[in-house]
Amino acid sequence: MKVIVIGGGAAGFFGAIAAAENGHDMTILEASSSVLAKVRVSGGGRCNLTHSCFEPRELVNSYPRGGKALRGPFTRFQPSDTVRWFESRGVQTKTESDGRMFPTTDDSATIVDCLRGAAEEAGAVIQLRANVSAIRKSDSQFCVTLQSGESIQADRILMATGGSRAGFELMSDLGHQIVPPVPSLFTFKVHDPRIEDLPGVAVEHVDCQLVTDSKTFRQAGPILVTHWGLSGPAVLKLSAWAARELHDSNYNAKLRINWLSGSSADQIRAQLNSFKAGHSRKTVDAACPWELPKRLWKSLVDHSVGPQPVRWAELSKKATQALVTELSAGEFQVAGKGVFKEEFVTCGGVDLKEVDFRTMESRVCPGLYFAGEVLDIDGITGGFNFQNAWTTAWIAGNAM
Repeated sequence: MKVIVIGGGAAGFFGAIAAAENGHDMTILEASSSVLAKVRVSGGGRCNLTHSCFEPRELVNSYPRGGKALRGPFTRFQPSDTVRWFESRGVQTKTESDGRMFPTTDDSATIVDCLRGAAEEAGAVIQLRANVSAIRKSDSQFCVTLQSGESIQADRILMATGGSRAGFELMSDLGHQIVPPVPSLFTFKVHDPRIEDLPGVAVEHVDCQLVTDSKTFRQAGPILVTHWGLSGPAVLKLSAWAARELHDSNYNAKLRINWLSGSSADQIRAQLNSFKAGHSRKTVDAACPWELPKRLWKSLVDHSVGPQPVRWAELSKKATQALVTELSAGEFQVAGKGVFKEEFVTCGGVDLKEVDFRTMESRVCPGLYFAGEVLDIDGITGGFNFQNAWTTAWIAGNAM
């Protein structure tokens, strides 16, 4: 069969390779001047290709949208299969302490070269600057028209256009419902004197609550102070789970941070009083009971206790309570979103009810298949979005 893949990203290439290795005549159409751009920049240029969660029932919990639909597909192609696929093509992988998996080269070019090489070896043809302006279907054939005026016939089409508006418009024209796309995986803009002089300060374990107009979200993990606000895995996870609610509230929300993950206000108060008894002559801003960054501790003390120096012996009950509140539930106003490096993930896309997840074929337009982020599926940071791409593309490529 003649198969056209629209979109030269991770999902497009993976699906094209699977279909081409099954003997189909395969063409990848990419609108821009280069392929696999997001793969190249992911993971800070190291390519976080998947996550070491090898149990499908647990894996689906890392998808704010689409997890239920992915349960079946993950029983057929999951992270362990991804690792085997790349290792069978000469790419060795490694797992970091947080479960993220990378090529041992720490270079995304290793993954790019592997995918390009596998696609070319399987006979796939790549067309760059091939911007699709229309797709028409008559009987069992598709006609794909490019902006250049060229028309290409196909028996099957794989849509792997990611979160692009043009891709959604093409799918809408073919009768699909599109869940309105909004950003996911982004940093928080926070203007607050407590952190404005602390860019680069990181805390490995915090508990966060994000309070939007309609819901409260909770996450734990590392947090990073930036020039524009707050970032790090805990913030990025919150942005994913609360993507739609944050969009609806114009990215205004309250963020409460417990800087001492797992410790309650009562436990923190007891630890402060115990420390106070043993270090009465030391100043509060210079002697911290926990392994918090010194600059952060001093800022929180200045904000809650008042002008320094104050000795621990002089710390009043009122000041102690203010410090407990600051440490256990410091409240920050989120006043907008930033971006997460050069990566961009959307929440929204083709309505999942219109897709057969046994084959990734459209229920609305037979012969049309989907893979990756064009679907209303998105994962948290950590390799989960790539795993969605590999899994859905593998199933689609083989189902054809």
